[in-house]
Amino acid sequence: MKYNNALVTGGAGFIGSHLVDRLVEDGLAVTVIDNLQAGKLENLEDARDKITFVKGDVKDVELLKRILQGIDIVFILGANASVPYSVENPRYDFETNALGTFNVLEASINSDVKKVVYASSAAVYGEPEYTPMDEKHPMHPISPYGASKLAGETTGMAFKETYGLNFASIRIFNTYGPRQPRYVMYDFIMKLRKNQKKLNVLGTGEQVRDYCYVSDMVDAFMLVAEKGDDIYNAAGGVPTSIRELAELMVSEISPGAEIQYGGKTWKGDINTLIADITKLKNLGFAPKVDLRNGVKRMIEWFEEKN
Repeated sequence: MKYNNALVTGGAGFIGSHLVDRLVEDGLAVTVIDNLQAGKLENLEDARDKITFVKGDVKDVELLKRILQGIDIVFILGANASVPYSVENPRYDFETNALGTFNVLEASINSDVKKVVYASSAAVYGEPEYTPMDEKHPMHPISPYGASKLAGETTGMAFKETYGLNFASIRIFNTYGPRQPRYVMYDFIMKLRKNQKKLNVLGTGEQVRDYCYVSDMVDAFMLVAEKGDDIYNAAGGVPTSIRELAELMVSEISPGAEIQYGGKTWKGDINTLIADITKLKNLGFAPKVDLRNGVKRMIEWFEEKN
């Protein structure tokens, strides 16, 4: 990579920590800022002695100004990443995701930062008007989380136009793998460990997601950091229903377990998320881990760690 010094906000989180590992592996000097509300220091155990860790918050403007000195590239992953939490705590969600991103962007243009890569979300789209959704799909977020992530993204694009900030955004679709602390696969694993005979599933099972293994998502971040200058969807490219996912995970963890569907899900949950990743593929993106192998790796990690 052409950059030497990186800052990762939210670097103790799920995707953030994997990105930190890759940046360290590539020889960058890495600074991580994380308030540890959702992130965990144990996620950084492999890189802990090779990075600078700052326990802090993206809402702390003066702290951001200090730690951005000498930074070449910033990866913004610090955020509330839970849709249900955003519904229950919309102010916290907005202050962290929208205002926190504004703080990082403002501090970046006042420093010598050469590039900012922003972790956006498929939640900015809301329910699809067509699938697969490309980056030109209308944006109609149906949760506070989706709205706050969109606010951060549009602010970054505005700073690019106004101040010449080198800014790119990745709209993350469902990502899974080791260190994942929540969401459907984590939920299935935990439920099947408690009851090997039955799996209760939120919703009807017909919800569709476009799952991406975490190492492939990190590939997307590294690629956009190196070559990207726009907004890109990042996903695995193989849409899968929750029903298919449940059957796959049951077959791997507890064959023969009964699957029951509750019919209801949480507020703000989008039914169908299928990405058009042509734009990212044109940069050179090619997912390497298929769903079955990714699920096996995730299960093995949970068995080892829990």
